[in-house]
Parts: sequence; C-alpha cells; structure tokens
Amino acid sequence: MNTFFELIAIAAILLGTLFSIVGAMGAWRLPDVYTRLHATGKVGVFGVALLLIAAIFVTPLGWAKGSLLIVLLMIAGPVITHALASAAHRLRIPIAGGGRNDLDNEVEG
Repeated sequence: MNTFFELIAIAAILLGTLFSIVGAMGAWRLPDVYTRLHATGKVGVFGVALLLIAAIFVTPLGWAKGSLLIVLLMIAGPVITHALASAAHRLRIPIAGGGRNDLDNEVEG
C-alpha cells in the first residue's frame, strides 16, 4: 500500500510541476496582463494543489491539514486573480490586439 501512495505522489508531483511550468511559460509568452493572469491564476492553483496532494500522500502532513490548504487555495486563488484583473482594468491597461471590451462603458459611467 505504501508503494501505491508513492506512485500517486510521483504522478501528482509530475503533473503539478508540468502545470507550474506551463503557467510560467504563459506568464512569459502571453501578450498582456489579462491573459498572463489567466495562465498563472488557473494553472498556478492547480499546480500547487497537485503538489499538496503529493505532500499529503508522502509526508505525515495529515489529510485534514492538506485538504484545508487545498480548499483555501481553491477559494483564494480565483479571488486574488480577479482582484488583480479588476485593478488592471481600472488602471486602463489595454488589451493586446485591441479586442472587444464590454466593461468600458461601466468604467466611464
């Protein structure tokens, strides 16, 4: 059974690391703050959650503590990303490529 938990932890570490690398590449390659926030926000949360799952299976962290950390991360990550995107929009940071922006009327009004 211990070997099974180690295999789950190895798979979670590999997937979490892959997610984190994709998020870092997205932050480096994408054109504007909004798409960069999308890449780092979504991918970063899932990458760290997978690494926490690996820590739960390998270390004596405990299911309760690890699960609580994952839940708090899943709640706080999108909220922080939304707050950063909202602040960027209020500072009038433009969207790359001049795409459609339905929020312009709300900021001016």
